Amino acid sequence: MSWHDNKIHAVAFLDDAFELMFDIDYIMKWIEPKGKKSSYSFEVVPATLIFKNVWDLEFNLESSLSTDIQEIQRQNPKKPKNIDHIKEDLEYDWLIETINGEISFKSTGFQQYSKKKVFIQTEQSISLDERGGPARPAAIS
Repeated sequence: MSWHDNKIHAVAFLDDAFELMFDIDYIMKWIEPKGKKSSYSFEVVPATLIFKNVWDLEFNLESSLSTDIQEIQRQNPKKPKNIDHIKEDLEYDWLIETINGEISFKSTGFQQYSKKKVFIQTEQSISLDERGGPARPAAIS
């Protein structure tokens, strides 16, 4: 899988489950221009990327309200330190390189879920309205 140019909309931490979640726009396919078109189109789907059994988490990001993934690397396979308590034989060092810096951690793996239908469009990310949220709260008086 490639996450190049996938926009990160949100990050969530599920401490009890030791999970790290990313709400992303996953680019399923880059569609080459045809005929007189000069720009690519994209098959993009709102998705949740969940890393399991996460520890040793470190964020090193410059401040910005927007970030896109450049690359996700998995390396250094080894037996998990808590192998007696989980159903996984290997864990890896993960590095998520973004346009604003890096996120690194150790994890046994990931799952990714599509949240809606695929959009075919000329943009690499999906608008907030098309993604279905988050909704802005009513003003409090």
